[in-house]
Amino acid sequence: MIDLLWFYLKLGFWHVLDLDGLDHLYFIITLAIPYTFRQGKKLLWWVTLFTLGHTISLIGNFYADIPISSYWVELLIPITIALNSVPLIFTKLQNSSFHKGYFLSSTTVIFGIIHGLGFGRYFKMLITDENVSFSLFSFALGVEFAQIIIVFNVLVISLIVINILRQERNSWQLLVGALIISQAISMIFERI
Repeated sequence: MIDLLWFYLKLGFWHVLDLDGLDHLYFIITLAIPYTFRQGKKLLWWVTLFTLGHTISLIGNFYADIPISSYWVELLIPITIALNSVPLIFTKLQNSSFHKGYFLSSTTVIFGIIHGLGFGRYFKMLITDENVSFSLFSFALGVEFAQIIIVFNVLVISLIVINILRQERNSWQLLVGALIISQAISMIFERI
């Protein structure tokens, strides 16, 4: 059982940190960049909601074989990244009700479902019928751990850029948002 835990934990961890598929990394960066360590609990909640959405789609795909075109899923993934980048560029949106509370929580779960659908078919080929729950749980733990590492690094880098290098928070967010949205738009055009 330890081998199974370790296998799926590593699979989830490297699924997020895979440099050949930066979509997960980009999404978590866009989620984390507006926040500081003081807001860490709230940020971890949203990261966990993303993992929950990701896991829901894996469960749905395993048990129901969700009949969604991989073309549309692969196109929607960079769209979610671009949409999550918009408040970084237009910082007034961060203070609106759209980027707080239930709306952000709901969209984070939905975006997690979309990202999970992109991995669902491959995951279904890997998993065996006898240890589904344990394997899914182990995979989700790996995903969550990798995302927490990303969040921690984003918060540290932001702290350095804003407090030590004395860059304005809005300018920093604009720079990061512009870089990520440009990558997301490039991914969209590659997938059309």
